[in-house]
Amino acid sequence: MSQAGFDFPTPLSDKYTPARVSEFLCEKPRRIMSTFAAKPFPSEWFFLGGSGLGKSEMAMVLAKQVGAERHHIPSRECSLEVVNSTCARCWYVPMTPNKFHMIHVDEADNMSRPAQDAFLSKLDGTGAKPPNTIFVFTGNSVDGLERRFLSRVRLVEFSTYGLAVEMTKLLERVWAIETGGRLAMPNVRRIVKDANGNIRDAFMSLEVEMMSADPVVAQSAITLAGVEVQNG
Repeated sequence: MSQAGFDFPTPLSDKYTPARVSEFLCEKPRRIMSTFAAKPFPSEWFFLGGSGLGKSEMAMVLAKQVGAERHHIPSRECSLEVVNSTCARCWYVPMTPNKFHMIHVDEADNMSRPAQDAFLSKLDGTGAKPPNTIFVFTGNSVDGLERRFLSRVRLVEFSTYGLAVEMTKLLERVWAIETGGRLAMPNVRRIVKDANGNIRDAFMSLEVEMMSADPVVAQSAITLAGVEVQNG
């Protein structure tokens, strides 16, 4: 096996992150959030699904597309104090075209109970709710989340159903772009199957294949070599 000499200063999963909501692979979230992005309004969303399906990426792209000032709260930082201070900032007019704020909470299923209670008070429609704010929570599960909290968000499920075909097409296209047809394409369907719907894992596997793939030998060269051997 020859070494292709590839390096990846930008991971493929980052390089090929969709620029618009309409470019995401998961069909139902793509349709729902494309409709929302066309006419955004203050609202609360929960993106539910396994790792690597593009939940956080969609929140980031959505913020850009609707022109919202995004406030990101990682799971490990989602405390009562952070929730209150982040919501307080959303009372100021954002410096974005459409004057929206977005509070984006990753792995919300792991947030503390005090943080969850704080969000309950912000989402119940009272005067504590910040104006012109879109809330996007992501999580792998709803276990541990109160029914009262779930009743205040629109649940959007990210599923692997029907995803294999779209992932295969994407990886084959990326391979063609990145290698310029110089390297023999691996079994992309196998990569997709092993990734089990995790787009990020599939991209990393594709990077490994690029580093170890054999160069493509032109058919004309093979034929010529054969003729030379026969005549020798």
